[in-house]
Amino acid sequence: MTVHDVAQALPGIEDLRDHCRGLAMLDAVLSPQWDSRFYSFDSHWDEGAQMASMRDGMGSEYAIVFSAAGAYVRGFDHTSLMSPWARTDVPTVWPGILDELPDVFRLHRTEPALSDTDATPSITCCLWREVGDTSWHAGTIAFPTEGDGDPDGANHLFELLTDRSAESYAAWASFHYETPVDLTAVRALLSQRPLTPQTVAALNPDVKFTDLAEDISQIGYRG
Repeated sequence: MTVHDVAQALPGIEDLRDHCRGLAMLDAVLSPQWDSRFYSFDSHWDEGAQMASMRDGMGSEYAIVFSAAGAYVRGFDHTSLMSPWARTDVPTVWPGILDELPDVFRLHRTEPALSDTDATPSITCCLWREVGDTSWHAGTIAFPTEGDGDPDGANHLFELLTDRSAESYAAWASFHYETPVDLTAVRALLSQRPLTPQTVAALNPDVKFTDLAEDISQIGYRG
């Protein structure tokens, strides 16, 4: 799977935004310490813009900027041969990743939150969708033939965005957080149902519903 396959599997912008909020809310309950979470959502990231993000703790990550223009998705797999730092002494974005990016999203290329300290975009895959588009887009790319079949990292970076089932998240979270995960509670939050003390207790009995007020506000969870 590459970014082109991901583009075929993602839902519309609003459905993706809601799903990202659900992932962030689930992680907030399962992992009270923010630094230990994988998925997050900042509904106040910038004026008129929100950001969903994932960090795997080993250097790979993604960020999705939702704005009035649409949605911009940046993924970075630090082990990918397509990394800007993988081939030359001078960091260079792999040809095609950003070449066709619409002007309305160009400001994100140099956004400090999405770049390395030398202003090089930390990126191995990119997608975008403008408001009014009927599908997601990615650049025309010649992928490296070496490797494990996941040349740009899109397969594992976006695994819970392409497979949005409660079962997939529950299995993933059980492994990463090393605890049983209540499937009914997962299904409730991914469906944007109201967050209740009972749902919180089912996911993590060590967390109180009242402890989540700040997370709920930041995520903008509307349940």
